[in-house]
Amino acid sequence: MNRQAQSAVLFVLGAALLHAGLTDLYLRYVKAGLRPLVLAAGVVLIATALATAWYEWRHKDHGEGHGEGQGEDEGEGHVHREPRVSWLLVLPLFALILVAPPALGSYSAMRTGTALQQAYGYQKLPVDGPLRLGLADYAGRAVYEHGRGLAGRQITITGFVALDRSGAPYLVRMALNCCAADAQPVKVALTGQVPPVLKPDGWLQVTGTYTAKRTKDSVNGGPIPYLQVTRAEPVPTPHDPYDETWNN
Repeated sequence: MNRQAQSAVLFVLGAALLHAGLTDLYLRYVKAGLRPLVLAAGVVLIATALATAWYEWRHKDHGEGHGEGQGEDEGEGHVHREPRVSWLLVLPLFALILVAPPALGSYSAMRTGTALQQAYGYQKLPVDGPLRLGLADYAGRAVYEHGRGLAGRQITITGFVALDRSGAPYLVRMALNCCAADAQPVKVALTGQVPPVLKPDGWLQVTGTYTAKRTKDSVNGGPIPYLQVTRAEPVPTPHDPYDETWNN
């Protein structure tokens, strides 16, 4: 691929990164905190593409100025045409711009063991009243703090539905360390007044109470706490479908 083609590909790639960073498409690939790096990478690639195109234009113009009087055969000997098929490299970049991949869901979650880990510390909870917690926050407190501060409280968590092979329901959030490639699930099993019909990958806001009941993940044997459900209602997919709170 010649330099003109290289600069075109770099420009399109940079534009794709800028588009992703400015439209929240980047959340399908990396965690929210990496947005500045996505935008910076897009700017650098576009600047590199423009610099490459400018250098190629200057070099070509300079070469034509000093090439007058030379034989046609000698000048044509330096021309190398690239196969047009090389431009197909640009197609995946347009796909990145035009098609937003879905966030990882129940299929990946139930084939990957729970990634629940003990946090270095948990924020102090209000003394009384209902609690709205992140799913990973509730799971960590339920398992590693044995529900301290949760017992007898009304608790609300949100996640997407996943069903195991027996049809048992779980509420799940996918946790990111860096990007979607390393996403791992944190799971909470549901018991109590669970809706009789649940659609995998549908998002639910679940209200219930802490229970000491636990189960083991069938994939890696990791601990999965339960929530005693008193109410569940569908909610839209959140702006950021990945849960970052587990990195506390």
